[in-house]
Amino acid sequence: MKVVLDTNVLVSGLWTPKGPAGRILQSLAAGAFDLYLDERIFAEYRDVFARKKIKRKVGDGAIANLLRTVTDRGRWVSAPRVDDQLPDPKDQMFLEVAVACQADYLVTFNLKHFPRDQTLGIPIILPHQFLALPDP
Repeated sequence: MKVVLDTNVLVSGLWTPKGPAGRILQSLAAGAFDLYLDERIFAEYRDVFARKKIKRKVGDGAIANLLRTVTDRGRWVSAPRVDDQLPDPKDQMFLEVAVACQADYLVTFNLKHFPRDQTLGIPIILPHQFLALPDP
């Protein structure tokens, strides 16, 4: 299964490891699905996890382990720009990667940032919806 994870899913996964996003990170580590990303997404992951507030809450070790998992398990793509512009331009890269790899799902907590008529057929779902799939 090809999946793109919004940064908010990773942050939530570290903050609440027993919640839906945390279980998604466990599934990622176990190789239950293929995570797709590009250099822009990875740079955002790194930048967000470098914030003091997040580092204090989850710790450097957990962040390093997650970024290592993303690096080791991630499938890196080169994603061309897509014409549709999302309400939040920072989310554009997630849609572009999802389109480039023909992702089965883009998982986010911000559905409103991905209006259905602008996602080029990519299913945008919440973490708990992803976990309800047959083989997440």
